[in-house]
Amino acid sequence: MSWLAAVFEVEAPEVEFLSDALMAAGALSVDVGDAALGTPEEDPVFDGPGEARRWKRSRVTALFPAEADLTRAVAKALESAGLPAATPYRVERLADRDWVRAVQAQFGPIRISPRLWIVPSWAAAPDPHAINVALDPGLAFGTGGHPTTRLCLRWLERVIRGGESVIDYGCGSGILAIAALRLGAATATGVDIDEQALLAARRNAIQNRVEANFTDAAGALRQPAQIVLANILARPLIVLAPLLARLTAPGGRIALAGLLSEQAEEVCAAYREWFDIGVEEEDEGWPLLTGTARAG
Repeated sequence: MSWLAAVFEVEAPEVEFLSDALMAAGALSVDVGDAALGTPEEDPVFDGPGEARRWKRSRVTALFPAEADLTRAVAKALESAGLPAATPYRVERLADRDWVRAVQAQFGPIRISPRLWIVPSWAAAPDPHAINVALDPGLAFGTGGHPTTRLCLRWLERVIRGGESVIDYGCGSGILAIAALRLGAATATGVDIDEQALLAARRNAIQNRVEANFTDAAGALRQPAQIVLANILARPLIVLAPLLARLTAPGGRIALAGLLSEQAEEVCAAYREWFDIGVEEEDEGWPLLTGTARAG
């Protein structure tokens, strides 16, 4: 099987809008890299649009099925993102084996903390005595290599004491839900709009021998959780505030990531109706917002 990649070079302020629009237009995944570096195969970044660093010009690569009407999808995305219809891009065809090799080349074991590692399924665990989360991201976002994912993982390690319920909204590869269970949570539910992500997450749960539940965002979540995470983008985080508030049990904890430092106050403001919330820490310009749900 082969895939079509639409590759753009855009200014930093345009990255988030274009990435969101490409996903809405049918892209299976979007990755962002520094336009000054090589091609996506030479310099792959696979953790999704929320992982764009603030390069002066960024390379945005959207992956589509080979049978997709790429011209129509790109036109729709450019219009939605408010970019000129004549915005240049190039089309590349990627074979499955090329895509897999590119992922494996850029993703090795990642040390999150002295006791927690993320280890790709094709690699040996550097510390067999640590908690080693086995991961094969497939076409899903989330390898543990980006600051926002590391922030969420370190936060989970701090707050999980054992027996908690966890919801990860926008679960991607399932890394956070699976790590939560490995750290001692009693239940974990991952939610995503991307069927490829849900398939990858379920496979990763089997590899780690944990019973996580992964469901489409269209499905209703009936029970709030004690711990809720969302590592996505600033605008979706703002829109999702009422829903994520309903999904957080009174006195429960929430962690939000995927936003830039200058977006932190706007996102916090969207959640203050329900949470005492603020910036807990920051990594390479990416803040982690954490809060506690007020009772009543």
